[in-house]
Amino acid sequence: MDEEEEQQKLPDLVKELVHRLLRQNLPPDSPPLNPNSPQFQNSLRYALRILSSRLTPSVAPDAAAIAESIKRRLATQGRSSEALSFADLYTKFASKATSVNNKWAVLYLLKIISEDRKTSKAQAQFDSATVLLPNLTLSDTAPRRDNEKGWNDGVLLLAKDPENRRDIAFREFVNLVREESEVSEEVLVKDVLYACQGVDGTYVKFESEKNMYALSDSIRVTRATRSMVHKLCELGFLFKKVTGYISQSMDRFPAEDVGTVGQAFCSALQDELGEYYKLLAVLEAQSSNPIPLVSESASSGNYLSLRRLAVWLAEPMVKMRLMGDLVDRCRVLRGGAMAGAIHLHAQHGDPLVHEFMRRLLQRVCSPLFEMVRRWVLEGELEDIFAEFFIVGQPVKAESLWREGYRLHDTMLPSFISPSLAQRILRTGKSINFLRVCCEDRGWAHAANEVATDTGATARRGGFGYGETDTLESLVDEAAKRIDKHLLDVIYKRYKFKEHCLAIKRYLLLGQGDFVQYLMDIVGPELSEPANTISSFKLSGLLETAIRASNAQYDDPDILDRLRVKMMPHESGDRGWDVFSLEYDARVPLDTVFTESVMARYLRIFNFLWKLKRVEHALTGAWKTMKPNCITSNSFTRLQHAVKMQLVSTLRRCQVLWVEINHFISNLQYYIMFEVLEISWSNFLSEMEVAKDLDDLLAAHEKYLHSIVEKSLLGELSQSLYKSLLVIFDLILRFRSHADRLYEGIHELQARITESSLSSRDQNKSRKQLNDKSAEQGSWIADGRKALTQRAGEFLRNMGQDLDAIAKEYSSLQEGFISQLPVQQHVDLKFLFFRLDFNEFYRRLCPSI
Repeated sequence: MDEEEEQQKLPDLVKELVHRLLRQNLPPDSPPLNPNSPQFQNSLRYALRILSSRLTPSVAPDAAAIAESIKRRLATQGRSSEALSFADLYTKFASKATSVNNKWAVLYLLKIISEDRKTSKAQAQFDSATVLLPNLTLSDTAPRRDNEKGWNDGVLLLAKDPENRRDIAFREFVNLVREESEVSEEVLVKDVLYACQGVDGTYVKFESEKNMYALSDSIRVTRATRSMVHKLCELGFLFKKVTGYISQSMDRFPAEDVGTVGQAFCSALQDELGEYYKLLAVLEAQSSNPIPLVSESASSGNYLSLRRLAVWLAEPMVKMRLMGDLVDRCRVLRGGAMAGAIHLHAQHGDPLVHEFMRRLLQRVCSPLFEMVRRWVLEGELEDIFAEFFIVGQPVKAESLWREGYRLHDTMLPSFISPSLAQRILRTGKSINFLRVCCEDRGWAHAANEVATDTGATARRGGFGYGETDTLESLVDEAAKRIDKHLLDVIYKRYKFKEHCLAIKRYLLLGQGDFVQYLMDIVGPELSEPANTISSFKLSGLLETAIRASNAQYDDPDILDRLRVKMMPHESGDRGWDVFSLEYDARVPLDTVFTESVMARYLRIFNFLWKLKRVEHALTGAWKTMKPNCITSNSFTRLQHAVKMQLVSTLRRCQVLWVEINHFISNLQYYIMFEVLEISWSNFLSEMEVAKDLDDLLAAHEKYLHSIVEKSLLGELSQSLYKSLLVIFDLILRFRSHADRLYEGIHELQARITESSLSSRDQNKSRKQLNDKSAEQGSWIADGRKALTQRAGEFLRNMGQDLDAIAKEYSSLQEGFISQLPVQQHVDLKFLFFRLDFNEFYRRLCPSI
């Protein structure tokens, strides 16, 4: 019985609730509501359908989340006051309704009912059967209010504001705004929109002194409104700056200071302004709608106030500030420098800014990347506005590689590293070197393969900003293939290695039989004064030396490049001082063997030629000093003192020759083997691993520098080199004295032999020696006593001269050897070990 009463109690409660809801909407003088009327029955069935339905939420049972969803939906529909009221009611419901366990279900039910009412609202006008439950007021005596200011029925009453204090406050606020502002907000919004387009409005105008759009001080508005207008008008100032830059740049486009990159920049800015114009058009349409809370006739939520305008223009403001900064920064820049300056602004953490800058840079950098592609794949430098970071200049063919092209650092954008820029420069330079200097067209096939493999087609826009990996891949692959082709042409077609070997053999005197024979046949000619020597005759002697040695089997092209060169001479110079050989390095080999390089080869040749001359002089002296040239039996008739003096002088001369020969032999061995051969071996090794022409030039420069430094020709070895030249001059003086000594001894030997012959033979001998006897001071013209006297005097003078030369040589040699240990180059220290291998000079002079 109790269960039946409980089951009947719930329908009775529902009937009572429906009855109260419907009674609220009846007029005061209407008859009582009949429970059996169709209106009551329809409402009852609607309530029972709601309560008996199984509403399954599609979200997690979270009351706070559902409340936030309802509040957000009200705010987006322009019902901000209702959203605030709902938030206040939910706070009270959550804190006070502690007995309700399923708060989220109650909120979800109310949300579903609200959505159902919204969808059924249109049908209610045509379908009388559609019944919706009215809102329940807090008091039966509360008067029913009409829908005012777009608010739904009962919202203010649900906020427990039966006296409508909120509505009264809004009315007072409207009156206060009208009293404090003589310009309505709708008018200011339109003026601000005009200012954003760079146009003066009725009240907001551009002030040239302040360089900004501003609301006149004479206009009476609230401080908050003035501040808001001031902030929004910044967009107009920035717009005016950007459009002014675009107009100014496009008017002077053909000028060099604008260029293709500047034109692309202006085009990108113009596209961004196009999106900005679209937004302004939408806002212009919304500005015609009246603003709620200010205009009593407002019925639409799609209006535009200053605050809403600030929200709409927040993103365009960020973009316009960026464009304004870029315009200020790029006003005096062009080309790669402009692209680099824009790239610096792209390093930003804001995704909006980063994406905007990336889109802008793709347009701006398009001309630059097209220049890179043309330069790397075709070797073409089309830069009529001087925007590229590679600059070309007209030079001779032999200077094309070193001086024809260079990097323009100020035009190098920051997103291209210096190492990548160097590879780009070298790749295009290699193509031009092959085209101009080598007259080769094989590079085109390699470039086509690179374009196919990397996807960089001949069309514009093959790659652009942000595709650094593609760019590096293209450059690396192009450099690899074109540099390999260039080295193949240099090595095989122009025989670079063979020419380097020829220079080593002839200019560095590595072909021994040729050098020896050449020195033998040109020696007498070079002993003459320099101004009397014919270069044509020396050229003929050079040809003779080639034909008489193994040099005749060399390539005729190489032998044709070898020539005699007479250096500028002064009065008193001999042929030895001005004679040299030169090698004609033609295009493209003159890129390696430049004038400065050949001048250094000439310095090395002159040094080696002097060393060979000294060696040749010592060899000639040895031939004169051979023991079998002098027979001691011829001097038996001389006095014992003279004979001992002769033996002492000869021995002194031979000992000095041996000492000098030891020095020259070790020096020559050091130069020819430890300097030239080791440097050549290292050069060959580096030549094999060279990957491009720059590596080859660096290897050759290292090879030549090694020879210069180790051969005492460097800047730090000048004092040592000058000491060595003084020693060379002293050795040549020794050769002259040795020749005089042995000529005198031979003459004395002939005189003694003559005196031992019979009278008939003496007369015959005197006739044969008549010419020599006629000379003043001749020994033969005197008697035996005078002969002995003059022989002793001659030997004594020669002995004194040899002693002086030996003393001077010892002093010079000691000074030279003492400088070797302090030289910076380690090989010069090894020269000291070779000269003083038994520490003889160290014991002789402890200061060494």
